[in-house]
Amino acid sequence: MTHPAVSLLADLIRRPSITPVEDGVLDVLEAFLAPLGFNCTRLKFEGDGSYPVDNLYATRKGSASSGPHLLFAGHTDVVPPGDIAAWTHDPFSGEIVDGMMWGRGATDMKSGVAAFCGAMAELVHSGALENGTVSLAITNDEEADAVNGTRKILEWADARGERFDFSIVGEPSSFETFGDSIKIGRRGSVSGRITVTGKQGHVAYPQRANNPMPVVAEIARALYVPLDEGTAHFQPTNLEVTSIDAGNPTANVIPEQASLRFNVRFNDNWTGETLLAEIHKRLGAVDARGTTIGFEQIGPVSRCFISPPEGHVAHLCDVMEAHNGIRPQLSTIGGTSDARFISQYCPVVECGLVGATMHQVNERVPVADVERLAGFYARYTEAFLSRGAQ
Repeated sequence: MTHPAVSLLADLIRRPSITPVEDGVLDVLEAFLAPLGFNCTRLKFEGDGSYPVDNLYATRKGSASSGPHLLFAGHTDVVPPGDIAAWTHDPFSGEIVDGMMWGRGATDMKSGVAAFCGAMAELVHSGALENGTVSLAITNDEEADAVNGTRKILEWADARGERFDFSIVGEPSSFETFGDSIKIGRRGSVSGRITVTGKQGHVAYPQRANNPMPVVAEIARALYVPLDEGTAHFQPTNLEVTSIDAGNPTANVIPEQASLRFNVRFNDNWTGETLLAEIHKRLGAVDARGTTIGFEQIGPVSRCFISPPEGHVAHLCDVMEAHNGIRPQLSTIGGTSDARFISQYCPVVECGLVGATMHQVNERVPVADVERLAGFYARYTEAFLSRGAQ
């Protein structure tokens, strides 16, 4: 018999919900969750310099009103498929061939959403959901701006008095096999542009000009001095210069201006504020050679966070080990995710499938892994609510 999560995943993949176009994907989820007793609220947020986004918040309160509150979170938006002709199967077909489901979002992360929704269908008739509250926060804006999605869902829920004890984000988190790793934190991220303005001139008469390029080179050297050696749960903070550009099409002209762009992925030695202060300190120590140096922050700072390895995280690892036969490693590698927003309200982990084909042509997922993930979510939810009710 096909697990409800598998059928739901196929239905979700068939909706080409490329950020921020929802294309009915949240209708599919609402139609699945409402008969299970979930109170579904559609939330549309807009503004703050970004596009409007459709979101879904679904909650089911059990008879134990004082029981614990578990939050599952995820996103239904996907990146574009690229050249459709390069796909072996239609990227929006949800086709199953030789035990593999194909399609954009199969791994990142409609499988996670389908699995935690399918887990609720598995539990609804057993009475396990009566021991507390389970809520689902699902956005269609994670792959791009992430401005009018999860962050605002959580702000809305908090204003209503919702309080969460623990959260699982269904992002791909496993390395080689399902359950071998979960993510208990993420590095922060900050990007910037440094502009050096000198004086344009002929290359044969450098004394009449002031070339900004040597200053930019000194700035790059200053930025690449190591920021730290890492911490107990995080690798060293890493700064990468991503472009140096003078916009100069001519070989015999000294440019007036040159810019350098960079991104830093930082650990819990830093906050966005302290890291930016360090960057400004390094800029101040560079010999400007008569040029002017300007700095512009690009986009918001993504905060670094970590959930305590003990408590709820340790309990989840216990359940995973009992369910899967292996104890997951605790990881903090990778980029940013919506877990950074949830971490301001409760401990959060990312726990999902192997992400080997995410964002690739021929993205696909083993059907057996979707069933395994749904089974784990069901087992963990039951254990979490029962444990909290004791």
